Amino acid sequence: MLTTRYLFLTRHGEATPDGRLTEAGQRQAVLLGRRLRDVPVTAIHHGPLPVAAHSAELVAAQLPAGIPRYADKAAGDFVPYTPRREELPETSGDLLLAFARQFPPADEELAAEAERLFTGPVPGTAPRYEVLVTHNFLLGWLVGASQDAPPWRWLALTHAHAGLTVIRYSPGRPAALLTYNDLSHLPAGLRWTGFPPDFYVP
Repeated sequence: MLTTRYLFLTRHGEATPDGRLTEAGQRQAVLLGRRLRDVPVTAIHHGPLPVAAHSAELVAAQLPAGIPRYADKAAGDFVPYTPRREELPETSGDLLLAFARQFPPADEELAAEAERLFTGPVPGTAPRYEVLVTHNFLLGWLVGASQDAPPWRWLALTHAHAGLTVIRYSPGRPAALLTYNDLSHLPAGLRWTGFPPDFYVP
């Protein structure tokens, strides 16, 4: 028997260039954890890099003791897919392709593993509530996949540090994007980090 999975997706807190959480990033993670206190979280997954692991640790510290935490390479920081030029919009394709080619080659097998591990309904009778602390590229990939978007669409989805996205996966139904990049748990000074300033919304 399969039951519903609620996936609470978030990007790690703001980080320094060498991959450590800033003071603001630590505060973001703590506030996100407090936001999730009323959620019956069953597991926390995170990428292996210190910035994701530390963020997950701070989130977990705000929740009831005993929630298992798992580090997984499939929750890490990698390019999930590099499109061909003909897949991309005529107006923005060159820009998107130039952006994608700044990074190492895509790991499509790891992207597929992330979908297998973190998405879709789950075995059991009680709903499962899972937190995934990861990186911007994988967030874009999973959100795009939940909406059956073209594979290149991850390139145009940006998530703020410690923003909250929730996807519901129920048996026999399309995935439902319940909220995207919700920042209501953060004060104004901690919102929108990770975005260019002209993207900020008051």
